Amino acid sequence: MSKALVDTTARDQGGAEAAADLRVKEPSLFQLMREDTQAAFERDPAAESKSDIVLFSTGTRIVWAYRRHHWLWTHGMRKLALWLAKRMRRKLGADIHPGAQIGRRFTIDHGIGVVIGGTAIIGDDCLIYQNVTLGMTGKHGGKRHPTLGNNVMVGAGATLLGNINVGDDVKVAAGSVVVHDVPSCTTVAGVPAKVVREGHNKLLRLVSSGFNPAQLDNENVRWSCAL
Repeated sequence: MSKALVDTTARDQGGAEAAADLRVKEPSLFQLMREDTQAAFERDPAAESKSDIVLFSTGTRIVWAYRRHHWLWTHGMRKLALWLAKRMRRKLGADIHPGAQIGRRFTIDHGIGVVIGGTAIIGDDCLIYQNVTLGMTGKHGGKRHPTLGNNVMVGAGATLLGNINVGDDVKVAAGSVVVHDVPSCTTVAGVPAKVVREGHNKLLRLVSSGFNPAQLDNENVRWSCAL
């Protein structure tokens, strides 16, 4: 009896410790907002300091508003989150559903006209420009909106529709309409969007990490690294 009680207590303590570790690893709301500010500053050549981002960046204000709304959404205050998101639409000209899942260091450049649906998922270090839509195709229920990997850039006016997957290190050209999955390390463009370049982002990451393309004999690979 006592041994069973000890085992149960140990399991309970282990579960509590695991939950505590998870809470420690998850960034706080303010940490996310600070990271968003730093990412916007690094990506905006017009900003002379982070104070410029804080005071004048509409896109960053939109991201901050989403962060607050998503916090409320995940903590059970969904009606309040939706009401505040409606105010954001009127005030800042962007419509991001509080239920959307957006990773760290997210940047919206300009921000006007951005629409992100409630089941959209966006990875870390992503950048999108004005008038981008992550929308649905008419399907009701379930996963209806796109999933973006890490380090994805979506150009101005691009539209991504439906439950599609966009891989890591993808660039979507301005004005493109994406309705199918996009493989990692590619650039897509057109209506509907098609792959116009592939592999270059992955190779650039290798170069930045110290990889020397001169070690390879493949001429095409060396040219890809230079692009």
